[in-house]
Amino acid sequence: MTEQHKKSSLAALTLAAIGIVYGDIGTSPLYTLKTIFDPEHGLALSEANLLGIISLIFWGLTIIVSLKYVTLVLRADNRGEGGIMALMALALNSVSKAAPRWHFPLMLLGVFGATMFYGDSVITPAISVLGAIEGLEVAAPGLEQYIVPLTIIVLISLYAMQRHGTAGIGRFFGPVMVLWFAALAAMGVINIIEAPQILAALNPLHALRFMYENRMIAFVAIGAVVLALTGAEALYADMGHFGKQPIRAAWFMIVFPALALNYLGQGALLLTHPGTVDNPFFHQLGDWAVYPLVILSTAAAVIASQATISGTFSMTKQAIALGLLPRMRILHTSATEIGQIYIPAVNWLQLIVVLLAVVGFGSSDKLAGAYGIAVTATMLATTVLTFFVIRYRWHLPLALCIGATGLFLTLDIALFSASTLKLFHGGWFPLLLGVVLFTVMLTWKRGRQLVFENLQKHAIPLEDFLASLFVAPPTRVYGTAIFMRGESDGVPHALLHNLSHNKVLHERVVFVTVHIVEEPYVAAADQAKITDLGHQCYQLNIYYGFKDEPDIPRVMQLCEPLGLPFEMMETSFFIARQTVISAPGQGMATWREHLFVAMSRNARGAADYYQIPPNRVIELGTQVEI
Repeated sequence: MTEQHKKSSLAALTLAAIGIVYGDIGTSPLYTLKTIFDPEHGLALSEANLLGIISLIFWGLTIIVSLKYVTLVLRADNRGEGGIMALMALALNSVSKAAPRWHFPLMLLGVFGATMFYGDSVITPAISVLGAIEGLEVAAPGLEQYIVPLTIIVLISLYAMQRHGTAGIGRFFGPVMVLWFAALAAMGVINIIEAPQILAALNPLHALRFMYENRMIAFVAIGAVVLALTGAEALYADMGHFGKQPIRAAWFMIVFPALALNYLGQGALLLTHPGTVDNPFFHQLGDWAVYPLVILSTAAAVIASQATISGTFSMTKQAIALGLLPRMRILHTSATEIGQIYIPAVNWLQLIVVLLAVVGFGSSDKLAGAYGIAVTATMLATTVLTFFVIRYRWHLPLALCIGATGLFLTLDIALFSASTLKLFHGGWFPLLLGVVLFTVMLTWKRGRQLVFENLQKHAIPLEDFLASLFVAPPTRVYGTAIFMRGESDGVPHALLHNLSHNKVLHERVVFVTVHIVEEPYVAAADQAKITDLGHQCYQLNIYYGFKDEPDIPRVMQLCEPLGLPFEMMETSFFIARQTVISAPGQGMATWREHLFVAMSRNARGAADYYQIPPNRVIELGTQVEI
C-alpha cells in the first residue's frame, strides 16, 4: 500500500512538474526556428544548414539540459532547495572556511546571476505570449495589427490574477501542458514521416560540420539556438517544490522526447516546404490547425509566464532574507501551500517592464535577441557556482571537478559570447535590467553594512550595561518587554530611549536577535536559543533559513518548553525605527546614499515583516548617518 501511495504521489508530482517547471522550455518551439532562419541573421535555408541547426538543438538539449542540469546541477541542492540564490548560499557556505578569498567574488557572481534571472522572467511572458498570438498572422495576415494589443490584454489579465493565487487554476496546469507536449510530439512525428531524412540530424557530426563550414554565421546562429534551452534554470529553481525525481522523470519521459520530436518535425517541414520558414510552428499541420494551435499555445504561454512570475516572487523573498533587498509586503495566497506568495510591488513593477518590452520590441523575433543574454549569463553563473560546491562542499578531486564542469563552462562561454552579438539588437535590455537590479542589491547590502558600522561605533556592550544598570536598578513594572537588536549590536536604542523617558524597566526583559543562515530552512526545534542574562533578562536568538517564513510570535510559542513562556497580552515589543540620513563625504557615493535612504524609507516595517501584532508594538525613532 505504501509503495502504491509512493507511485501515485510520484505520478502526481511529475504531472505538476510538467505544468510548472517545463512551461518555459516547452514553449520554445514557438519561436526558435523562425528566429534562427530570420533573414537578418544571413543564414540560408539549405538542407545542410537545417541538419546542422537541428543537430545543434538536439545535442544542446542533451548536453546542457539533460547532462548539466538534470544530471549534475540537480545534485547541488541546498537542503532540497535549488535556484541561483540557493546555489550561491551553498557555495558561500562551502568556501567560507576552506577558501574565504572566494567569498566576495562568488557573492557578486550569484547576485549577477540572480539579476539575469529577473531579466529572463521579464522576457519570458513577453516572448511566450507574443509568440503564441503571432499564429494569428499565419491564419489571417490582416490580423497582424491586433497581435500586440491582444498580448497586452492577456498579460494584464495574468498579472491582475496574481493576487488571488494559482491554487484554483494550478491543478489544470499539468494536464494542459501534457496536452501541449503530446501535440508537439504528434506534430513532430507526422512531419518526420513526410521527410525521414531529417533523422540524420541526430548525428552530432552535422552540428560540427555546420560550425566548421559557416564560422561567423554559425556563431551568430548559436545565439538563437540558445532559445531552445531557455527554461533550463527553472527546472533547478523549482526543485524545492517537487523534488529531483519528479523533475527528472518529467524531463526524460515526456518533455525531452516531445521537444526533440517537434524540432525534428519542424526541420522535416522546412525540408519539404521551405516557404513555411516565416513561422514553421503554426504550419506543421496545415491551415485547419492554426486557430486551435493559437489557443493551445496561448494557454501554454500563460502557464510558462506564471511559472516565471512565481519564480520571481520566490527569488525576491530569498533576496530579502539574504539582505540584498529591502523588506517588502508579502502576501500568502494559499492556506496550505507555504510557497505560494504574492508580492504586490514586484508584480506591478514586473508588469510595467513586460509591457514596455512588448510595445518596444513588438515581435518575438526582436525579443529573441534580448532573451539569449539573460539565459546564458545565468547558465554561466550556475556552472561556476556548481564548481565551487562540488570542490569545497563535496571535496571531490580538483581534476574531477574541472572535468565535471569544464565542458559545460566552455559551452556556456560560447553561448554567452554568441548572445552578446545581439547586444545592440535587444541584448541591451536584460543587461540594463540586470545593471539596475545589481546596483540596487549591492547598494542595499552596502547601506545596511554602513548602518551597522555606525551603530557599532556608538554601541554599549550589553553585558556591561546590565551589570551597571542593576547596581541601582530602576523601577520594575509588570509585564514582558521585548527589544529587537541586530547580530552583535550593543544595547538596543529603544531600551535606552525607554529608560531615558519613562524611567522604568519591565519585570522581564527579552532581547531578540534574528539570524538568517545560508540554508533554505531551519528546523523548528533549532529556531530558538535562549541565554539567561540574569535579573530576569534574557537573550533570545532566532534562526531562519532564507526560505523560512519570519514569524516571531510563532517562535515565541516554541520557547515555553525551553523555560521562557510568553503571554502575548502581557508582552510589549519595543522597536527602534531607524531614519537614515545621508552625510556627505563618507560611506557611498552621494547618489547611492540617496537611493539607499529612499529604499530604507519605503521598506516594510520590522513589526509587519516579522508578523508581530500591531497592538503590541511601541516604535521609538532613532537617526543614523551613513
